[in-house]
Amino acid sequence: MSVPTTVREVRLAARPKGWPTEDTFEIAEAPLVVEPGHLVVRNLYMSVDPYMRGRMNDAKSYSEPFKVGEVMQGGAVGEVVQSDVEGFAVGDIVLHFAGWRDYAVLHPKQAVKVDPNAAPISTYLGVLGMPGLTAYAGLLRSAEFKEGDTVFVSGAAGAVGQVVGQLAKLKGAKRVIGSAGTPEKVKYLVDELGFDAAFNYKDGPVAEQLAQAAPDGIDVYFDNVGGEHLEAAINSLTVHGRIAICGMISGYNATEATPAPRNLAQVIAKRLTIRGLLVGDHYDLQPQFVAEVAPLVAGGQLKYSETVVEGLDNAPQAFLGMMRGENTGKMLVKIAD
Repeated sequence: MSVPTTVREVRLAARPKGWPTEDTFEIAEAPLVVEPGHLVVRNLYMSVDPYMRGRMNDAKSYSEPFKVGEVMQGGAVGEVVQSDVEGFAVGDIVLHFAGWRDYAVLHPKQAVKVDPNAAPISTYLGVLGMPGLTAYAGLLRSAEFKEGDTVFVSGAAGAVGQVVGQLAKLKGAKRVIGSAGTPEKVKYLVDELGFDAAFNYKDGPVAEQLAQAAPDGIDVYFDNVGGEHLEAAINSLTVHGRIAICGMISGYNATEATPAPRNLAQVIAKRLTIRGLLVGDHYDLQPQFVAEVAPLVAGGQLKYSETVVEGLDNAPQAFLGMMRGENTGKMLVKIAD
């Protein structure tokens, strides 16, 4: 396969105030400059993830902001089309962090080979990738899950939430409850993924629906949403309950400070543990995670869903759709066959 002289890429055109729009992004062309000792990778799939919204702000955080006018970054899998690097051959499939473009030039340290025969390559961006590891580390390490726990997962039909709930069931949870934003997702959680109960947070106060789904309370809350969900979970948590805070997507596009839960005093009374979760702290678990979860996926005991948008030009729409909750499971962009 010939290597092109230009690359098509998605750049951050402007920093959004509140919700991003299509004007936040720009599709552009740039020269493809190949340095010696680097790989050229034709990207096949790229990931869009909630954390990317934070990187669009010019604010100090755990990850450097995207720069206006420059190509964005994110997880991708692709095929090596040029290599003068030992250990990488043309045709190898690699996982890397130079998404949002159709071709990537990578130093070999930036690429990890994956086996396309062990699982569909898209899963290395989802259930067997960063979202899956986030779920695994967050449930087992951050939330200190124990057999017999009752677990509540918000955003449960998303890329991370779908894995959290199933892992909890497989590891002996007494009861697993999920929240989602459509009747179809609620049905998916119960009928397909085996959650014991699920509810649509748009149908009424979360606290009331959670209390009905978990009359004896919850021991673990895996938070992807924040806001009203976090306040409701604090109400339902038992003494010595644990909260793993993975995300707070309900407030990512807020233009003013969002109110904290109004019941934080219960943290004292119930002796709760609240722990923030960044997957980058837990890459030591990667081999254990893959060894344990890959066979579950291959054997069908751990199911997953993907929402795939076709074409690099539609990557901005895929990102915006993911932020609106239009995806079930992992939201991906298919760039090439």
